[in-house]
Amino acid sequence: MVSWMSRKQETVTLSSAEVEYVATCEVNREAIWLRKLLSDLFARPLAPTTIHCDNTSCIRLSEDPLFHGKTKHINNKYHYIQKLVQDGALKLEHVRTNEQTANILTKALPNKNLVYFRDKLGLVDMSSLFERER
Repeated sequence: MVSWMSRKQETVTLSSAEVEYVATCEVNREAIWLRKLLSDLFARPLAPTTIHCDNTSCIRLSEDPLFHGKTKHINNKYHYIQKLVQDGALKLEHVRTNEQTANILTKALPNKNLVYFRDKLGLVDMSSLFERER
């Protein structure tokens, strides 16, 4: 993980797809900034940035600019994600909710899931190291 932040969402949303769409747009703003930084540092084009999303409606919204019937009320600034997908700078991939690694940062998890995601991130339980030294 390179960047992380948490803050209250500024807009009111009417569905879980909208929540994910708005959150994904915010993630993409950060990703585009990091892409620009890396591109400037290494002076070469980058492959599309992959964002994992557990909401298929959000993915369909980002891929289909004609999906307007249910999105007219969403602020235009959040539709920036559609342009990024069309331009090939961004790729949204579906990941099952129980495989979403970000859950370790956003949800209270049972110990089994916490250990699974901790290991997936490559983190180490330091308490076991201190017990061995005693």
